[in-house]
Amino acid sequence: MVGQYSLWGDIVVKFKALVLAGAACVVSPAVAQTATPAPAPVSALVKAVDIPYEQFTLPNGLRVVVNTDRKAPIVAVSVWYNVGSTFEPAGRTGFAHLFEHLMYNGSENAPGDFFEPLKSVGATDYNGTTSYDRTNYFETVPRAALDRALFLESDRMGYLTGAITQAVLDEQRGVVQNEKRGNDNQPYGLLQYSIIDGLFAPTNPYGHTVIGSMADLDRASLADVKGWFHDHYGPNNAVLVLAGDIDAKTARPLVEKYFGRIARGPVSTQPTAPIPTLPARKDTTIQDRVAATLITRNWVVPGMRDKDAAALQVAASVLGGLASSRLDNILVKKEKLAVQAGAYVQSLTQLGMFGANAVVRPGVDPAVVQKRLDEIIADFVKTGPTADEVERVLTSTVSRRIGGLESVGGFGGKAVALAEGTLYANDPAFYKKRLVALAAQTPATVRAAAQKWLSRPTYAVTVVPGARPAYEEAKVPPKVAVVPAPETPVKGTRGPLPAVGQVADLSFPKVERTKLSNGIEMIYAQRTTVPITQAVVSFDAGIAADVAGKLGTQQLTLEMMDEGTPKLDSIQLAEAKERLGVDIGTGFNADRTTISLRAPSANLAAGVDLLGDIVTTPAFPEAELGRVKNQQLAGIAQELTSPDALARRVMPKYLYGPASPYAKQAGAGDPRAVAAMTRGDLVAFQQAWLRPDKAKIFVISDRPLAEVKAAFDQRFGAWKAAGAAGTKSFPASAFKPSPKIILVDRPDSPQSVVAGAAPTPLKGTDDTLPVEVANDALGGDFLSRINMNLREDKHWSYGAGGGFATNIHAAPYAVRAPVQADKTGASLAEVRSEIAGFVGTKPMTKTEFDRTITGATRSLVGDFETSGDVLGGMQSNDRFGRPDDYYATITQKYRALTLPQVDAAAKRAIDPKAFTWVIVGEAAKVRPQLDSAGLPVEVISAASVAGANQESK
Repeated sequence: MVGQYSLWGDIVVKFKALVLAGAACVVSPAVAQTATPAPAPVSALVKAVDIPYEQFTLPNGLRVVVNTDRKAPIVAVSVWYNVGSTFEPAGRTGFAHLFEHLMYNGSENAPGDFFEPLKSVGATDYNGTTSYDRTNYFETVPRAALDRALFLESDRMGYLTGAITQAVLDEQRGVVQNEKRGNDNQPYGLLQYSIIDGLFAPTNPYGHTVIGSMADLDRASLADVKGWFHDHYGPNNAVLVLAGDIDAKTARPLVEKYFGRIARGPVSTQPTAPIPTLPARKDTTIQDRVAATLITRNWVVPGMRDKDAAALQVAASVLGGLASSRLDNILVKKEKLAVQAGAYVQSLTQLGMFGANAVVRPGVDPAVVQKRLDEIIADFVKTGPTADEVERVLTSTVSRRIGGLESVGGFGGKAVALAEGTLYANDPAFYKKRLVALAAQTPATVRAAAQKWLSRPTYAVTVVPGARPAYEEAKVPPKVAVVPAPETPVKGTRGPLPAVGQVADLSFPKVERTKLSNGIEMIYAQRTTVPITQAVVSFDAGIAADVAGKLGTQQLTLEMMDEGTPKLDSIQLAEAKERLGVDIGTGFNADRTTISLRAPSANLAAGVDLLGDIVTTPAFPEAELGRVKNQQLAGIAQELTSPDALARRVMPKYLYGPASPYAKQAGAGDPRAVAAMTRGDLVAFQQAWLRPDKAKIFVISDRPLAEVKAAFDQRFGAWKAAGAAGTKSFPASAFKPSPKIILVDRPDSPQSVVAGAAPTPLKGTDDTLPVEVANDALGGDFLSRINMNLREDKHWSYGAGGGFATNIHAAPYAVRAPVQADKTGASLAEVRSEIAGFVGTKPMTKTEFDRTITGATRSLVGDFETSGDVLGGMQSNDRFGRPDDYYATITQKYRALTLPQVDAAAKRAIDPKAFTWVIVGEAAKVRPQLDSAGLPVEVISAASVAGANQESK
């Protein structure tokens, strides 16, 4: 589904494989060194992974699992149904996913969009997903709103078909088809079809993608979808998990009240899926509009319930999942044949898919990489992993699992672990058994599994740059008039929606400030839910500090940070992080550059020591610079094939003006400048910007402040700055852009990305709460006018929206709408109309205002459920000059706002005539649609965008 929209305002975090990569630093005199503490044993980490639960089953077959977690007055509600794409018969592909969408369009006793009552109660983490093996629906709600959430979930489980009309079906079919076009429109977007077709026979239940085919979706009739519901959505085919501020004794009467009268349905049985083995190796080459050749190797392997599943998970991590994986070390770092390499295993119920891949470095013969990839895999199959590799996989995996326990719901919290085990293995504790099995792996068991499954013939797919072949699923559907879905009258057979009780106010943790010995300020808060410490070293730098004429310097500097220190080279650094189970990464937004640490608190001292080594004594090894530059250049080339990346590269100079430091937001930089950069350029940047007098350290931990401060003081307290500090200069007067349309020609695009932005008089340091409240109705929410227009009313888009890209010195308003290609011009007109109406004759209504304020205040507890949420809030408060208790008092700020105040703020901020529009799509199809826009249109090629944001030296 669709969530909040943002553009150019959020921290961008860089990942390498499974471990956050890099760290910013300043070359400085040596600091005191101490012996690195030994890492905590895996056995101790495994013991920390525990989700207590109680379970019961209703007479109608509904299985219920309850986990009690009193850290916050919220409850995660997660309903999993035993139906997925593998249940679909021939000619009905995509039905399970289509039905997931239909389940959000209201039920007989709760008609209308499902998101409306969820938002009104302050729900967070609400969504639905479909996989090969199941469909799930989930939301986290305040404890006082649990009755309403259970009513809604039970109503669509037992009372849905009367609310499904032909108009609703047609709308959601269009939405799903645009979701498919959006996926297909990405670089390498067609690869999934080739892999599935090559590995499976059409008769295998796993032999088609989850989203299905356009033709099958078009054939879905109203009788078909109602029959699908009857056959698969009974309570006896479902699992309900409640996790949070609830216990089984309290939960049982509530569940019986809302779900108990729903009748059993037919048993939903998943067809048996054999594990296919190819008779011989098969090689296939496909063309796509990509920047680099991608080489893949693919096998079908056993699923999650098989005894070899854990060994194959370790094998995938050692081969290509760790930052120090075999493929990355050899192909990327040592032999420099590829710019990226990895491996994965997707474990499903009856089988799994194992893949290995490499992105060929430009200029290298793909045949050489093909040969080496096969040789590395063959050697691994023959010899297996080392004991140290296995141990590093286990430590990293268990560490991340501990962190995942902090959330009760969402995509990966406690409710997910319990529901998955109950549905797939009839055991809520299946997650624990899988973890124990993983921890029991040895080099011998991993080698045996690899030899058994990866020595079989592979399906080898190579994606090469070139024009996409015509494919049926990309055809634009016939133009038909859209009939809006009528509101379904409430049947009222179950009474009104339950009332919501008094929702508890947010209890934001106390924020404390202190200073290290060298004056670096530490901002700290304590959360004791999980034994994890998260820290961010934040520098006053950001993209605005990038070097004019050498854009990409900041990113290349960050990418080089974990390539070596005086003590460790890049491979040794990656191995050290893995042994500790820590993630160290870099991030940036327009104003700040960050280095983050996430560590099991048992390894806090060792993790901080490693972080300090990277931050204070980087080596910037000359021997690695050429490789890392090639990787960044490959990333830039890939940006020029991505519709969203193209829009992000083009817009800033038109929005901010060439003199603004914010105009430097040009993706990964200028390829010519990056190619010419030297080690001296990187050292100069980090000496000027990534230094202790520009740093603050934000920490959230279960450990007390004194212990945390001592660990950082030991490693960072003697760190001194060297040389002159960098400065940023912003224009005194605001830039006034000339509204226009820039059309970026991207051939073979089944969708167009419509992006628009306009300057506002606001800055991030202003009080932006009034305009943020206003934007909730315009573009900031699923229920916003822009999204409801293009997605729900027109079904031209899978999701659209807008928001304020808030930076310290500017807060422009930006919108984004990926739309089907033949509706590009009409979609642009609709978005412009919505914006003009909102600040004109159709301002925010009382209903929209009340919904926003009520939802915002009620959702606060869920918004700050995890330590990561709090850490982000602490950084935002500091960045925008807000007091540390800003969120602790924000409820009163929301309630003090009035509709006239919010409406006036929106009118002052947003000028509909000031927008610049960047549209990325196939110019031959799109250009004629723009004639009626009344704006000058400039057509540029995607290749030319590489220099679109460059400033003169």
